[in-house]
Amino acid sequence: MIMLISCTGDNKGQEKRPPGAPVSVATVIQKDIPVQLRVIGKVEAYSGVSIRALVEGELWKVYFKEGQDVQKDNLLLSIDPRPFEAALRKAEANLERDQALVQQAEANLTRDLAQVTQAEANLAKNLAQAKNAEEQAKRYAFLAEKGYVAKEQYDQVRTNSESFAAMVQADKAAIENAQATLRADHAALENARAVVRGSRAAVETARIQLGYCSIRAPISGRTGSLLVQQGNIIKANDLPIVLINQITPIYVTFAVPEQNLPEIKKHMMAGALKTEAVIPGDEKPPEQGILTFVDNAVDTATGTIKLKGTFGNQEKRLWPGQFVDVILTLTTRPNAILVPSQAIQTGQEGPYVFVVKPDLTVESRPVAVDRSLDDLTVVAKGLQPGETVVTIGQLRLVAGGKVEIKKDSGERGKLP
Repeated sequence: MIMLISCTGDNKGQEKRPPGAPVSVATVIQKDIPVQLRVIGKVEAYSGVSIRALVEGELWKVYFKEGQDVQKDNLLLSIDPRPFEAALRKAEANLERDQALVQQAEANLTRDLAQVTQAEANLAKNLAQAKNAEEQAKRYAFLAEKGYVAKEQYDQVRTNSESFAAMVQADKAAIENAQATLRADHAALENARAVVRGSRAAVETARIQLGYCSIRAPISGRTGSLLVQQGNIIKANDLPIVLINQITPIYVTFAVPEQNLPEIKKHMMAGALKTEAVIPGDEKPPEQGILTFVDNAVDTATGTIKLKGTFGNQEKRLWPGQFVDVILTLTTRPNAILVPSQAIQTGQEGPYVFVVKPDLTVESRPVAVDRSLDDLTVVAKGLQPGETVVTIGQLRLVAGGKVEIKKDSGERGKLP
């Protein structure tokens, strides 16, 4: 019998161990991060005005180009003013005529008032003379009865008294006539003044109508398409001629779930909330604005509430009707624990990460995830700053297994 004995003691230490699984890693960091809400928003004009004509006529001239920026009170359009200029001249002529009638009525009133005054003065004078004549007639009647004066002398005195009495009656009638004329003068003057007021109103109306022939920009903004071409007849308050949108500043409207409303209101009490608008496909930094409007009711159909941010938009990057990504910053969370989002795995018991130990073995550790921020995730529980986590290669790992860190891991797993 031949026995073969193998000596393996010297080769035991030369056994090859299986290489570790290749992985990419990143270091857990701690830093202050903004607490943000990210939604889709739509750009809206800060204000918009549809320009319409207030008078009917021919669109005479256009003083702007479509798409041009205009300033408030810039002349935009004019309607043929000639019919309105003629109407104004006619109204002014009527006013001059009616003012002349007022002056004539005032002159008549002054004249007739003087006549009343004169008649009253004559009456006063004749009343005194009539009284004296009456007293004299009474004395002569007594003397004639006693035979002290001749009857002819008494008759002459009595005739004189009766004459003065007749004059007094004539003066009273003249005063009544003059006062009636004066009342008629007052009525005529009031009527003439009323006509003048109407004429002044007609002149003002004609002047306003003429002013409507020059259409000016009510706001500063950008013009749209000219909807009625020069030479057309336009009616008052008819179709719009052009639309002006104010785009500096400008609004971005967006909606957030109603669950976020209490937090938004809480942070608004501390100051204006920063709002950013990211324009898709634009490599420039986001436009900066602030939250300026929270709607007064939640939309029950969608369970969201409408918000508006106001942006300066000095470079006019935001345009009405454009869709943008909105970032609403509520506050800053200090000392947050951050890992790349790709390091987070999901298992039957929830999220977990593979932590690389100093001996290059890995540990499967459950974590509590708070929120995502760009390509990072905030971990509320389970990790400490400085620990190393696996970002690529988790499918080949088991707890306690060896890993081999790729050379480019430092760049690929680098955190900001």
